[in-house]
Amino acid sequence: MGCLLSTPEVAGGARRRPRNIGEVVVFVPGLRIPRPLDFAQPLGDGLSKSLVERLSALRTRIEVMAGGSTLTDLQQALEDYLPVLLGLVENGNWLKHNLRFCWINQEDDVEETTMSDSWYEVLSVLHLMAVQLLSQANLLLLPNKFTSGYQSTALEDCKRASIDIFLKAAGYLDFAVQKVLPQLPLELRSDLPLDLSEGVLKALCLQALGQGVEIQLGMAIDSIKATLAVKRRLACEMVKYWHQAEEYIKELPVANGWGEKHKLFIQWKHIEAKAIAYYLHGLILEEGNTSAGIAAAALQAAEEYLKESKMACDSFHVTLPSSRNPPPWGASKYLAERIPKDISSKTINWDSQKHEMIKHVAPALPDFVLSLKPDEYQLPSTDPSWNDLHAQNVVPTK
Repeated sequence: MGCLLSTPEVAGGARRRPRNIGEVVVFVPGLRIPRPLDFAQPLGDGLSKSLVERLSALRTRIEVMAGGSTLTDLQQALEDYLPVLLGLVENGNWLKHNLRFCWINQEDDVEETTMSDSWYEVLSVLHLMAVQLLSQANLLLLPNKFTSGYQSTALEDCKRASIDIFLKAAGYLDFAVQKVLPQLPLELRSDLPLDLSEGVLKALCLQALGQGVEIQLGMAIDSIKATLAVKRRLACEMVKYWHQAEEYIKELPVANGWGEKHKLFIQWKHIEAKAIAYYLHGLILEEGNTSAGIAAAALQAAEEYLKESKMACDSFHVTLPSSRNPPPWGASKYLAERIPKDISSKTINWDSQKHEMIKHVAPALPDFVLSLKPDEYQLPSTDPSWNDLHAQNVVPTK
C-alpha cells in the first residue's frame, strides 16, 4: 500500500476504490478522508474571524493533501491542525457540538459518518496519523530496499526506522482507545464507523507491535550473535501479539473488501508466526533432554502451520482490493527456506488427513512477557490563539 490511493478525486468528490494496491509488507487500512466543512457559519459569532479562517485553512489542507500529497506533508498538516482543533474540546468549550464533522469511511458499509462532537474529529485525526505512519513503514520495507546493491548498513537503518514507526503508530492508536474514545458519549460511540470502533483500533495497535517484533526477529535471524533462545522468544511474543489482534477483530461485522482484508491479514500473520515459533521451539527441544517425539511434534506442527499460512496468504491477496506478496525476506524467508529442508527428515510421517491432530498434540509454546509497548503519546498543547481569546473575553468561561 504505502501511497494514499483510496481518496476522493477532489475534496468532497466521489471516492476512488483501487482494485489493486500492489505489494504489501504492512497492511494499511482503508483511508479515512475528511469532507469539506464550513467553519464560518456555526463559529462566526463565537470566535474571531482570524481563528475561524485558520481552522478552515488547516482542515482544508488535510483534505487536499489526503487526496494525493506525500506522507510527510500530510503528517505535518495533521500535526499543525491538531493543536488548533483542541481548542474546540478543552475546558468545556461551548463550541464543542457546534460543528458537524464528516469523514468518508473505507471499512464500513456506511461510507460517510457525520458527528457533532469535536472529539470525533480528534479521534479521526489520530487514526489518520497512525495510518499514514503504517504507510511509511510499508514504503520503507518494500522489496526495492532489499536488492543486492543496497548497502547492508542502509538496510539495517530501514529496519530500525520501521520499528520506531510501528511503535509511534501504536502510541497514537493506544492513546485514541484509552483517552479519546471515553470522551465520546456512549450513544455516539455505538454509532462510530467500524474503522474507528474500539476493536479495530486495538487490533491495529497490536498489529503494529506484532510487525515491529517481526522486524526484530528478522534482524536476530541475520545476526550471528543472536542465540536460538532469543529468536524463539521473539517468535513466541509475535504469536501473542497476533493472537490478541485476532481476538479483537475476528467477531467484528466486516462487510466489504477493506474490512475483510484487514481480518485476513491478521489471521495470516498469526498462523505464520505460529509456524516459525514452533520451528524454533522444536529445534530447542531437540537440543535439550526432551524426548524426540515431543520435539518432532513441535516441528511437525511448524510444517502444518507453514502450509496453512500459505493458504491464508493467498486468501488475503485475492481479496479486493487485490495485492501481491513481495519476495520473501526476513523471518518469512527464513521460514520458507528452513522448514521444508529441515523438518522432513526429523518428523513423524503423519497421514495428511491428520492436520488438526498434529497441531493438537504439539507441545505448548513458552509464554513470555511482551516486550514491545506503544510509544507514550500525549496531545499537544492547545494553540496559543485560544489563550488570546480568553484574555480578550471573547470565549465564555464557566
